[in-house]
Amino acid sequence: MDRGMVGTTGRDRLTVAVRREGRSAIFTPVGELDHHTAELLREPMDSSVEDGYAKLVVDCSQLEFCDSTGLNVLLGARLKAEAEGGGVHLVGLLPTVARVFEITGAEAVFTLHDTLADALNE
Repeated sequence: MDRGMVGTTGRDRLTVAVRREGRSAIFTPVGELDHHTAELLREPMDSSVEDGYAKLVVDCSQLEFCDSTGLNVLLGARLKAEAEGGGVHLVGLLPTVARVFEITGAEAVFTLHDTLADALNE
């Protein structure tokens, strides 16, 4: 993983593609989800729930890093989605990101899937 210059805090370290399919909103974060980039995921997730998409699917297959701020974005989205009868489904966690979920116990509160198709068909 190329982290660029040590100490870089640019929001360019994360991009988030968003698409909607049926009643699901699908997010594909690419890069690093941390204190400096968290709003790039939080904003479209919140907007999707406000727009009536309570099933939030996050394709993590290109998410290289997630810190506690990123985890809190996902936990906050989970609460909002569940309040509307939905939830957050995580797909394809890479080992470094999966470890954060394992250490914190957060994997127990999310629905995890190996593939995007599995998440969308549940």
